[in-house]
Amino acid sequence: MNFWNRLSVVTLMSVVGTTLHAQIPEKVGSLLQADKDAAALAKASTPHQAFLSIIDKESTFYVPSAVNAYNYLNNRPNIPDVLHWQPTFALIAKSQEFGVTSGSMDFQKVGARLRHGEYLTVWKRNKKGKWLVDIRAEVENNGNDGEFDLEYIEPTDSWYLKHRSKVRLNQREDIVLETDKLMSTVLKADNPTAYKEFLSEDVRFLFPWTNPMEGKAKMMAYLKKQRMTIETVPEEVKRSYSGDFAYTKGTATVRQKDKVVKYNYIRIWQLSELAKDDVKKANWNILIEMMFEK
Repeated sequence: MNFWNRLSVVTLMSVVGTTLHAQIPEKVGSLLQADKDAAALAKASTPHQAFLSIIDKESTFYVPSAVNAYNYLNNRPNIPDVLHWQPTFALIAKSQEFGVTSGSMDFQKVGARLRHGEYLTVWKRNKKGKWLVDIRAEVENNGNDGEFDLEYIEPTDSWYLKHRSKVRLNQREDIVLETDKLMSTVLKADNPTAYKEFLSEDVRFLFPWTNPMEGKAKMMAYLKKQRMTIETVPEEVKRSYSGDFAYTKGTATVRQKDKVVKYNYIRIWQLSELAKDDVKKANWNILIEMMFEK
């Protein structure tokens, strides 16, 4: 996909914030800087203070069930004493009020062993231009093998159709939710067909106790090897104002051999580039498929 850009995480994390924007385009750079600043605060102060700096009263954390992040943090939760993270994926919508970051993390309680995982954050931008968490979820794994490049999506142009009608905006969200429902219907009949149809070629699969996978072929090969089948039930959707990105979330039933486990899921969707020239040819593809136990 020619709109993907890659930059070594090692290079990114070795530069200071003032250089970050010189390394990558400014729009997605502002989002990466917000994520990086929060990670730096978690290291310099505490994870609790870092999270408080990037939420509002509508932010949601999955811990693993969905909770209001503001209430959760003000109740002094039992969160890790040490938490480090770095993004390996980022995108920003043309309207610049919707963004996504995802990447690796390490966390630890004092006196306990170091643990590893992946995080996914969907961001919203307030009227003052500050990036805040919309939703955040995590999965635990055994630690990444090898170096993971940062991939980011910067808007190719700034034009988009500006809707004022709340009805029309709701209709646009319904389109994404119906797409997820269609995928869920196909999943019940045949998992490979559904994933072949709806996954991006560069999809990232985030699943508990499994190293993150990148690429449709790799994800589908993993599901086949593990004899894993997935069924999903969509519940909610949110779409960027510019309409080019969205996320859906819901519940999933994962069957593996004789084991059945219930999960929550989050899917990050992108509208195909064909949409601008011919809306009849437009389709939605999944950029990130994340599942975590309920």
